[in-house]
Amino acid sequence: MNTKYPFDPSIKHHLIIALGLAIWIFVFLYFTEPLDVNEFGDTEKLIYLPLYGLIGALLYVVILPMQIWLYKKNGATWKLSNELLLITVFICIAIITLRLFYLYFIVEWHPNAYEFWYHLKAIMLPAILTILPIVIIGRFAFGKYKNKKLEEQKIEIKGEGNYEGLRLLLKDLICIQSSDNYIEIFYSNGNQLKKTLIRNKLSVIEKSFPELLRTHRSFIINPFHFQNWKTEKSKHFLALSYQIEVPISKTYLENIKTQLFTTV
Repeated sequence: MNTKYPFDPSIKHHLIIALGLAIWIFVFLYFTEPLDVNEFGDTEKLIYLPLYGLIGALLYVVILPMQIWLYKKNGATWKLSNELLLITVFICIAIITLRLFYLYFIVEWHPNAYEFWYHLKAIMLPAILTILPIVIIGRFAFGKYKNKKLEEQKIEIKGEGNYEGLRLLLKDLICIQSSDNYIEIFYSNGNQLKKTLIRNKLSVIEKSFPELLRTHRSFIINPFHFQNWKTEKSKHFLALSYQIEVPISKTYLENIKTQLFTTV
């Protein structure tokens, strides 16, 4: 349940899923005419069936704030348990809404309206099971596409060993510190600060990634994470994300000033 699940946080893409859902519901009901839909006249079909499609789309949009909240709560990661919870909430809200729509608009509270359990078993659940694959497939497809695009954007910091290395987005890299024959990489993963030790030289990394700035013989930083400049007892420091402070040596002081105030 804690397995990561493909996820795209883009609201624009989820609105596309909602639109596709609305179209699919209308087309499915119009051409298959399940249960009592075949009793509608042509005019009634064009009135009620698009409403069912609109309801499906709105129900999907309604759960998006919950999706955003879960995504942020889990440190910008999405797990299988989050996906199952969201789908369950969507189904529950759909059942309640479809029942009220049927009672209020379709039969107008007629005493011979379907009983709830029959309505649930014979109409609502089959309808939900028909439209649910569109939601699941759409979400999964956008999530896989998002993951693929992110993977293509990642950089790889290689180590000297055959199986050493780290792949990450450049914007997630905060700084790198040399430690004897190793380098210690500081980076963000969601909302957490992570560290990885790799056997390599800082000079090699500096040549491989010109986007990074050398501040000290032992430090390279990503200017994306620059927060502010600090001076204590004639010594200069850079404050980065996650309250990381790195020293600035006199050798790199002027270059750092020039680079930072032209790149951030």
